[in-house]
Amino acid sequence: MIDNRRGRYPASPFFRMKRSLIFLFIFISTMLFAGGAEEETRIGVAIYDFDDSFITEVRNVITELSAEGIPVTVCDAEGKQQKQNSEIEDFIDKGYDAIIVNSVDRTASGVIIEKCRRSDVPLVFFNREPVREDMARWEKVYYVGSHAEDAGTIAADILAEYWLSHPSADKNGDGILQFVIIKGETGHQDTELRTEYFIETLLSAGIPLEKLHESSGEWKKDKGYDVMLDFLNRSGEQIEAVFANNDDMALGAIEALKEYGYFQDGAFMPVVGVDGTPQGRKALEDGTLLGTVYNDAYNQARAAYNIACILAEDGNPDSSSIGYEMDGKYVWIPHRRMQ
Repeated sequence: MIDNRRGRYPASPFFRMKRSLIFLFIFISTMLFAGGAEEETRIGVAIYDFDDSFITEVRNVITELSAEGIPVTVCDAEGKQQKQNSEIEDFIDKGYDAIIVNSVDRTASGVIIEKCRRSDVPLVFFNREPVREDMARWEKVYYVGSHAEDAGTIAADILAEYWLSHPSADKNGDGILQFVIIKGETGHQDTELRTEYFIETLLSAGIPLEKLHESSGEWKKDKGYDVMLDFLNRSGEQIEAVFANNDDMALGAIEALKEYGYFQDGAFMPVVGVDGTPQGRKALEDGTLLGTVYNDAYNQARAAYNIACILAEDGNPDSSSIGYEMDGKYVWIPHRRMQ
């Protein structure tokens, strides 16, 4: 008998049962496969601003390391703390296993730590050190950076040696070093400590000082240029040396100095920076930058990534497992002089 509604012979009860069993087998197999498949381990990386040359070096190294390790997703906060908070919340919501953070505002780190603590997502901060009280809130938060005071000390040593060995550097012959400082972001530990120890070291070397001007260039080359132009317009020939808290601002200052006739026809201004970025190293070769303090981007990146990988896999970082000496929850990468 033909089933006219389907245009074929009706299926027998045995055939229907067999077909149902096949579908059931496929369904169970699919569910078992899905349940047994492990989700990929992932690390989120929250960067304060992609325009920062030193931070760009660090994130590039992290990205390179991840090509043969745990994959990373890198986000740019563009200097906005609210944007960075949203990016970190997104990492948490999507189930990332650890987060590396370069904070926009180090004083906001406590909020970030609390968000991650509630969701049990481990954190590794770098470059912008959270306050100690915030670091103590949770055992799964670490910091990788360099001692900022050492950078100030080394920068001062570079300038002191130049000043003492070049009598012509004292342009007005008064025996006093008249200098200006282009500072980084206000409140950043590197800004305050690099500046403080720079001045203290010069005084310890027995060099009489007169600070003519000090202003923030916010770590940026264009801001460093603007600040230096302002200093030159106000004090001109009185300025005998420049200390910038990073290479980007130092390079901006050099551009402004060039417009005033420096670095040509024998006119020289000693400018010292910090970070030892590729651009800063090129300026050393060109003879426009007197010296810089190498801030080891590669090893900071590698230490932060190694810690994050261990945390992402529920491990406990220690000196042997990450390849760097740990001071409790801190890893300190030393600076070195470049001239």
